[in-house]
Amino acid sequence: MEITLIHGQMHRGSTYHIVDSIKEKLADKDTVIHEFYMPKDGPTYCVGCFQCILKGETYCQEAQKVQNIKEAMLKSKVIIVDSPTYCFEMTGQLKTLFDHFAYQWMSHRPEGEMFTKIGVAVSTSAGAGDKNVTKSIRRQLFWWGIPKIHTLNFKVNASSWEDVSDKVRMKIDNEVERTSVRIRNEMRNSIPPIKTRLIFNVMRKMQGTNTWNKVDKGHWERNQWLGKARPW
Repeated sequence: MEITLIHGQMHRGSTYHIVDSIKEKLADKDTVIHEFYMPKDGPTYCVGCFQCILKGETYCQEAQKVQNIKEAMLKSKVIIVDSPTYCFEMTGQLKTLFDHFAYQWMSHRPEGEMFTKIGVAVSTSAGAGDKNVTKSIRRQLFWWGIPKIHTLNFKVNASSWEDVSDKVRMKIDNEVERTSVRIRNEMRNSIPPIKTRLIFNVMRKMQGTNTWNKVDKGHWERNQWLGKARPW
């Protein structure tokens, strides 16, 4: 099995330690881990040139870094994305990465492999906003087509992992254990829920009449999704 970890920050605080705990519970000696830290391993800001959507993702000036992360995700069964809470939202550097993946939303050119993945969104806050962050990350993963997405968000009431109380740590450990068990059970079956299949079908019909973007429509045609074939 392979796992991709995308950290929305460079420092190793509370959010990082929670993800590290999930990794330890899911991985075995044969597991391959792909780990990326924003902004070091990610692209610079998206400039809105539309080249990825109109011509193809390789035309992006940041294509090398974006595609490096994409390749890791396509090989992984589990994709874990984390971010501490900054002003009630994910970090700007993580949002920058998501901006560069706009072309692989279901409304454009979703990757078929994504419909068999398991996603995990993780965030912590010193006081509030962590739930909003995991909701935002979950939204992005959903539009990539990922069928199973878990969210773990915690108010740690501390600015560093060392200052997190034993009570809060115990709560975190229990939730991480429960989520890890669910993920292991779901690895055998990742059929998309009705909402994902419904939106995919809406986008399929839209692409069937698409006359403005040949790149998008060509992607759907090559995968035979305009017919009876489905990515799951």
